[in-house]
Amino acid sequence: MTQPTRALADLLEPVRTIAAAASEKILKVYATDFSVAEKQDTSPLTEADLASHEAIVAGLKALTPELPILSEESADIPFAVRSTWQRYWLVDPLDGTKEFIKKNGEFTVNIALIEGHRAVLSVVHVPVTGISYFAAQGVGAFKQEASAARVALSTRKANPQRFVVSGSRSHGDETLRAFVSSLPGEVEFIAKGSSLKLCMVAEGVADIYPRFGLTSEWDTAAAQCVVEQAGGSVVDRQFAPLLYNAKEDILNPHFIVIADPSFDWRALLPPAPPPLGG
Repeated sequence: MTQPTRALADLLEPVRTIAAAASEKILKVYATDFSVAEKQDTSPLTEADLASHEAIVAGLKALTPELPILSEESADIPFAVRSTWQRYWLVDPLDGTKEFIKKNGEFTVNIALIEGHRAVLSVVHVPVTGISYFAAQGVGAFKQEASAARVALSTRKANPQRFVVSGSRSHGDETLRAFVSSLPGEVEFIAKGSSLKLCMVAEGVADIYPRFGLTSEWDTAAAQCVVEQAGGSVVDRQFAPLLYNAKEDILNPHFIVIADPSFDWRALLPPAPPPLGG
């Protein structure tokens, strides 16, 4: 059963506070000549990832001690354990570590509450700008800049004469380039790091963000909630919504973030690869 809307709404501000506190930890490292280590999968790891992870875990345990937490920096929890979870927090303490290392500001803190394999509440916080994207099921999606008032988010309707495509700054590939080149009409491509690519769709800046490469569940959950509550969708290549904690591994399939679900994107996308494990 989904937590009542009122309870979800009541969690938004505390979770935003936790994300902001983690962001402060990140910025302290960001201002230094930090070192970069390498994880077992060769992805980069910094002191900021770990400091943010510790701050978020401590904050969420104090807020909801009954809920388990799955974070990128503590992901070695067997599926036999995870599969029993009905509700849990899914966290990426520093999404866009490569952008953090490049010091271009395009990295985020991602916190999502998962219920029944779907993200029902989330916060995406941008440490460098202080911008926060946040959403809850039945409440809506919002963006807030520093001390300004929150603004409700709504995705845009597709215009077949002009498409805006968001894509990865650090993970581009030939399939993405071919897709962008194949679109009819005028096409603008905007490269961004981290979950900001999904947030561009949620706030009506982009029409689509196609990801033809593997990501992990903590990369997408928080921003997916923002997109969905703003009126968009995040689907796999068979156009089924991305689900969480529904299988043993934590890898996402190739996916598409769509601003206007009523538009026929199937006609414009390249053929889908077979499902993972297929």
